[in-house]
Amino acid sequence: MGKAIRIISIILMTLFFTNCGEDGTIGLVEYGNLTGKVVKKDGFVPLENVKIILSPTNNTVFTDAEGSFKFEGVEVQEYSVQAAKEGYLDEFEGATVSKDVVVNVVLEMEISTALNKPPTKPELLTPEDGAVGLLNEIELTWESIDPDEDELIYTIEIRNDFNNDITRITDIKDKNYTIVNLKYGAKYFWSIEVTDSINTEVISNIRSFTVKDDPANRYFYVKNEGGNNIIYSSSFNDANNEVSNTVQLTNSSLNSWRPRKNNITNLIAFLRLDNNEAHIYTMKTNGDDVRKVTSTIPVTSFNLNETDFSWSPDGSQLLYASFDKLYSINKDGSGLQEIYETIDGSLISECDWSSDGLKIVLKTNNANGYNGAILVIDLNGNVLNTVISGVQGALGGLNLSASGNKLLFTRDVSNHQASSYRQLDTRLFIYNFTDMTFADVSDVEKDSGTNDLDPRFSPNEADVIFVNTSNDGISQKNIMKTNLLGNIERTIVFTNATMPDWK
Repeated sequence: MGKAIRIISIILMTLFFTNCGEDGTIGLVEYGNLTGKVVKKDGFVPLENVKIILSPTNNTVFTDAEGSFKFEGVEVQEYSVQAAKEGYLDEFEGATVSKDVVVNVVLEMEISTALNKPPTKPELLTPEDGAVGLLNEIELTWESIDPDEDELIYTIEIRNDFNNDITRITDIKDKNYTIVNLKYGAKYFWSIEVTDSINTEVISNIRSFTVKDDPANRYFYVKNEGGNNIIYSSSFNDANNEVSNTVQLTNSSLNSWRPRKNNITNLIAFLRLDNNEAHIYTMKTNGDDVRKVTSTIPVTSFNLNETDFSWSPDGSQLLYASFDKLYSINKDGSGLQEIYETIDGSLISECDWSSDGLKIVLKTNNANGYNGAILVIDLNGNVLNTVISGVQGALGGLNLSASGNKLLFTRDVSNHQASSYRQLDTRLFIYNFTDMTFADVSDVEKDSGTNDLDPRFSPNEADVIFVNTSNDGISQKNIMKTNLLGNIERTIVFTNATMPDWK
């Protein structure tokens, strides 16, 4: 009897539990399913591999590529669903699981830096807004603060008023930056962009400054770069032999040479090839406003590299040669006038106009550059004096002193002649018109095997600037200076440079 009762009890219990499994309950416990999805709060993009923790059971699953997750067969009750992922703030949602109901939750996660504050708007400090007359090297300074003390990275954006170029200088971590090689006479506009690499970039207001028109350099010279002669200006500090404020004045794609500045007009005249002819041009001391002076009659001589011209003392005219004739022309290209023609057909290759405007010194030579002579004429073309004539070797480099009492020139004392116009021992000489004597300035310090070329008096006429180079004709040329006696150690002013002018 007792055995039968136990069997019946087992059968009843089996039927009971079977029925519970079919309707989601086990005895008095009920179960349900919980599903969900995790997305970014900004844009609702699904997030993969987010850790989902169900409390209080601490069951854990991870989201799939669609940001979805599921808990199956969880006990009916209230739960806290936690979403956790590196780089994001933890997100919590409450959920109540019910029998026979699929509960779905959506968790929106914020990037962990979402509460980070952006840096302050950059304040531009120097130069002052609208500042004018600045050098072409300027230190820009600004200020910006980050409330969260994040590292700040700055970008400078700068443009100008002469073209459409916009320059961006990135990855700056200091609050200052020096801009170099700005164009003289140009107006610049600049702003600062700052980022903490978290928030959207913050941009400053726009400020402006203007670079002064005149570099105020006193040295002008030529460098050969890429096959073209290019004119530069610089300053030179005698105390420490330091070159500064170098400015490229002519375009690298054009062949320009022989700069000659006039202090009254503050213009630089120079030679430039145009349609295979050499012509005189003028420009401002910053390289702007280039104007062609000569047109109908070009500058011609036996060798254009050995050719020189001259300003009138007041800067209103220019003096130049074309074959055997000497011309004057107004600086605006008008008033072309022939002043002198050689009587023997000799070519005129150089000239200089005295500071009193009353006389002109010129150099003549044959078609090969030899049999040279230096003559002094008046404005009517009358020959006043013959300084030297019948010179077999190279002759040139004419420059009158401010008083007109002295003439600086060069002469190859070796008397060498060659089709290549190679010079072997060219020296600097000063001719004194008062006592008609010659002084060899190169006598003491010039190295053997070198030539001294293209001399000019210094503005105070205490020194001479010139080019020194090996007589092999291919070595580097350096611009140097010495005193009028040539008895002090020579100083190199500019390396790899020629055709100096010092005003």
